[in-house]
Amino acid sequence: MTSPRQLSVMIIGGGIGGLCLAHGLRRAGVDVTVHERTTARTDWLQGYRIHINPHGSRALHDCLDPAAWQAFLGTVSDAGGGLGFATEQLADLLRLRGEEIADSAEPAARHYGVSRLSLREVLLSGMDDVVRLGQDFERYELLPDGRVMACFADGTTAAADVLIGADGANSRVRAQLLPHAAGRVDTGVTGIAGKHRLDGPLAASLPAALTDDTNIVIPAGEGFLFTAVWKHDRRAVAADPAMPAGFLLDNTADYTFWAYADATARFPADVDALAGQQLTALVLERTRGWSPALRQLIEGSDPSTVNVVRMRSAVPVGPWPTGVVTLLGDAIHSMTPMAGVGANTALRDADLLRRQLTAVSRGEQQLVPALADYERQMLDYGFAAVRESARNTRQAGSASRMGRAAFRGVLRAVAAVPALRRRMAASIGG
Repeated sequence: MTSPRQLSVMIIGGGIGGLCLAHGLRRAGVDVTVHERTTARTDWLQGYRIHINPHGSRALHDCLDPAAWQAFLGTVSDAGGGLGFATEQLADLLRLRGEEIADSAEPAARHYGVSRLSLREVLLSGMDDVVRLGQDFERYELLPDGRVMACFADGTTAAADVLIGADGANSRVRAQLLPHAAGRVDTGVTGIAGKHRLDGPLAASLPAALTDDTNIVIPAGEGFLFTAVWKHDRRAVAADPAMPAGFLLDNTADYTFWAYADATARFPADVDALAGQQLTALVLERTRGWSPALRQLIEGSDPSTVNVVRMRSAVPVGPWPTGVVTLLGDAIHSMTPMAGVGANTALRDADLLRRQLTAVSRGEQQLVPALADYERQMLDYGFAAVRESARNTRQAGSASRMGRAAFRGVLRAVAAVPALRRRMAASIGG
């Protein structure tokens, strides 16, 4: 035990992980500020909803005060559908029901769907005294008294006992702290993604598998398709005249999201320059002979939502000498979207770091050992998630018919054996 101390923390970056941590620290009585380079909420918009799994739900529950947690629950939609693995003809290899995956009645242990826009709205609520907008971080300096000073592009500075880099995949904090770290590398896989509205005239003709469940389509040949259903957020974000119009930023409509992925070498060299309609035509060309329902899903998507996603992944980083600067979320373990756990891993970081720093403020731990323990755990589970997402990405870009046939056989075996079904459902539910 040590003496309680008045701890001050600076968080660089106002994304999901950084804001969640800020809530948790403020709730614990720790002096915290968030320094975000953008100047308006609309600068942070991203077009797709995200899946919050039980790790993310527990982190939000434990970091947010009760009112903010209830605001989150009042916004999200329950991700209650099942998960199917299917052939390109939409024939089931394995289909897990929603109740097999999410068997907990506890709100903090459930799966949810939420738009990034709505989640940030919840996380920014009541944080005007904490969040500093328009602060473009350039570098930090270690001070003689053991604290750290952040220097911003406008010439201002701020000092604290701890600085946390939560500034995303292109983190400037990481570049200074770990100049040897390679950052993200191209995996050699490219995706094309889009949204099919579920309130249009053609949506009623789609099968339930595409309007209720998440699907992983594993064809016998090349390519890979992922689909997920997103129900509208229960609370619409207040209208903002600065917000761009368009379905990509709409958090009030139900839709099925799809993403087709394959090896980058099997796409045209100019794929990044293609417009939405051209990208849709490209995916339709590559899925000739697939289920008519899958092709209808792709063809009926809003062209403004169809875009190219380059799959990039962080290179694992080993432990470093712990000091008063550390990292969180994509700033250290950026991953491809092929495991669907990037945001949840950042939330897990936030909750773990909240607990460590709260213990320091209460005199239960010393600062550097507490941060070292955080980094040890975070690097372990964070890069495990990176490896999982990278493995899934490589499989999506593989053209091995033998490997795909073997995987399809494994899925059929799991479907037939109750104990294996339960084990797989539990792994997804975690």
